[in-house]
Parts: sequence; C-alpha cells; structure tokens
Amino acid sequence: MQLGPRPAAPGLLLLLLLLCAAVAGASKAEELHYPQGEHRADYDREALLGVQEDVDEYVKLGHEEQQRRLQSIIKKIDSDSDGFLTESELSQWIQMSFKHYAMQEAKQQFVEYDKNSDGTVTWDEYNIQMYDRVIDFDENTALDDTEEESFRQLHLKDKKRFEKANQDSGPGLNLEEFIAFEHPEEVEYMTEFVIQEALEEHDKNGDGFVSLEEFLGDYRRDPTANEDPEWILVEKDRFVNDYDKDNDGRLDPQELLSWVVPNNQGIAQEEALHLIDEMDLNGDKKLSEEEILENQDLFLTSEATDYGRQLHDDYFYHDEL
Repeated sequence: MQLGPRPAAPGLLLLLLLLCAAVAGASKAEELHYPQGEHRADYDREALLGVQEDVDEYVKLGHEEQQRRLQSIIKKIDSDSDGFLTESELSQWIQMSFKHYAMQEAKQQFVEYDKNSDGTVTWDEYNIQMYDRVIDFDENTALDDTEEESFRQLHLKDKKRFEKANQDSGPGLNLEEFIAFEHPEEVEYMTEFVIQEALEEHDKNGDGFVSLEEFLGDYRRDPTANEDPEWILVEKDRFVNDYDKDNDGRLDPQELLSWVVPNNQGIAQEEALHLIDEMDLNGDKKLSEEEILENQDLFLTSEATDYGRQLHDDYFYHDEL
C-alpha cells in the first residue's frame, strides 16, 4: 500500500508496503512473474507457498488427500452451486483469500507487538518491536542528515496513522484498531486518511488533485534526449489508462485511491481470467471440476488456492466454511 516512491529506512519495509503504491516494486514482481510475457508457475509457488516448511508440507500431502481438499475448495468457490466456476466466482474467492491472510498476519503481529499481553499495542510497544527502542522525533525540527530526516518523516507519518487508527483514544490499539493501522485499505474509517496522506505526499501545488507531473515526481527529461525513457512511458500510460478515469489530466481523491492502494480486485480478476484461459478445455468461459482436476498442478500454483497454501488451512477446505 505504498503512497509512491520514498527513500527506504531500516525496519520500515512493511509500513512502506502498507502506505505506498508499489510502482517500482510491482513492476519488478510483474517481470519475475511473467518474464517475456510467459506465466512462470514456479514463481507463484515460491512467492506464496512461503517458507521451506510450507513447501515440504505441500510435497508430503498425498495425492488423494490433495484431491479431496481441492474438491472441497472448488465447491466453496462455486457460490451458486451450479457445478462451474465463473470468472466472478474465482475473482471473489481470490479477493477473500487475500483479505483472510492479511488479517491472519495482522493478528499474529498483534501478539508479537503486545509486549505486556494486555490486549492493546501502545505506540511505545510498536517502537520497541520495530526498532528495539522508543523513538521520539520533534515534529517541528528537521534533521541535517538527509537519511535521518527521511526516516524522521516516515516515523512521524507512521505515528499519525497510529493515532488515526486509535478510534477510542485509549492508551493503545486493540486488535481491530491494529488491523486498521496495518491495513488501512481494508477499513472504511481509514480511507480519508490514506487519501489525505497521498495528497500531502504528491499534491505539490495544493489544488486537491495530482497532475501527471506530480504523479511522475522529480523526473525531468534529459534535454539531450529525444524521448522519455521506457519507464516514464510506462508510468504515463498507467496514469492515462489505469487511473485517470475521467480523462481530465489529473487524479481526484477517488482516482488517487486506486493508485495508492493495491488493487486486489484487479489482480484477482486477472488471475481468474488467466486460469480460465489456461484450463477451459471446451471454451465455455468457465471451469468444471473435471477441467480443474485435469489441470490440478496449474490450479495449485495459482492465487485461487494461494499457491497451494489453502490445502493446509482448514479455514478453506473444511466442510463447515
């Protein structure tokens, strides 16, 4: 959830991912996922099966048990129980999976950050977990060192987000508030904060919009060059075709939100269409259980099963979901 390119500071990677639009990072991931435009299934498995222990568990799972759990997942994706998985059903399932694992991760982090186990995470506890000490910067005093000043700015923004997430103004964040802090894009009351922070970051002339020039940041064309570099052409295309929906040459707050918050819906739709394109044997634009089982390996290296992870999480394959 990045709000545009920023200097990195030690220990802030997770927060950068939560607060910024991953322009460069997303492009790099796309290159690894689709080198030369070809879908690389082993990248899927490496990226989201996770640590080696999870990979080992996947390998140990017998073929029959794999199929049983997979069939259970297929039935749950098939929300209208007609025996077929449509693009919409696959997309909704993948989005639900994204959110489930994000929430699970936040819950695990909450336990780690809550040092005294009192059911809340204070700002001091957050600092201790992140930096092994409590850090306190003066909001009105800039630092001379460029890197230190960059870190100060990031830390102050984190504090503002922490305070905004704290709805009851208590001494710390409860679990729901901590989730809002870690995943503001998932919580409605944080939306305005995310937009405002993005405007503060990118709206240099203070008109309440982000122009193409502001979107591109500090880029200035080399006067000796005949044209912009490739990465600028890509970013301009994204601005025009992906974000500026009303074609007025600037991003309003809602359009800005589509940039600074990861578009899980778009990612899920792309993966759903990819699966149907690869696995639909009879061309009816939907998947039967037979077609999925025929292409089981592909399905298990896709976001529909979180790259096989769901076969080890009874939240997904248990009959009572």
